[in-house]
Amino acid sequence: MVKIQDCACGTMNPTIGIALLLTVLQVARGQKVTSLTACLMNQSLRLDCHHENSTNLPIQYEFSLTRETKKHVLFGTIGVPEHAYRSRTNFYSKYNLKVLHLSGFTTKDEGIYTCELQLSGQTPTTSNKNVSVFRDKLVTCGGVRLLIPNTSWLLLLLPSLPLLQAADFTSL
Repeated sequence: MVKIQDCACGTMNPTIGIALLLTVLQVARGQKVTSLTACLMNQSLRLDCHHENSTNLPIQYEFSLTRETKKHVLFGTIGVPEHAYRSRTNFYSKYNLKVLHLSGFTTKDEGIYTCELQLSGQTPTTSNKNVSVFRDKLVTCGGVRLLIPNTSWLLLLLPSLPLLQAADFTSL
């Protein structure tokens, strides 16, 4: 009679499995682009790419322009920026925001702009947003943005509600 030894072949420690699953979920969620907006600041196009940032892994990024079905890489760490745009771009990044300025913006620069984020890993994950940009439809950039995108202006009034009540504005 042959005795079969206990074998852990093909099984995984549940703790390791849960840790691996959480890592995969964190990577997948850690770089999602939440919004891409465009505005005109003097003669420069400003693109604000807001994203989630719940990972410590480095996030690769790319700003590109698609015009007449041809993609032009403007700036980033994923693709190679085209020479024609290198001297015209200025980039700023903080925790969950990447900002690109394209100087000398003209109607020749109109098209679909994309902000793409990518996390390296065994299975790279990608997230992107597009915005169509036409010079005559661009809004002028305001000052410092105090609101998170999609935040209601009504929420700004909540802290001042006691003052409005004291001034009897709420009875109108």
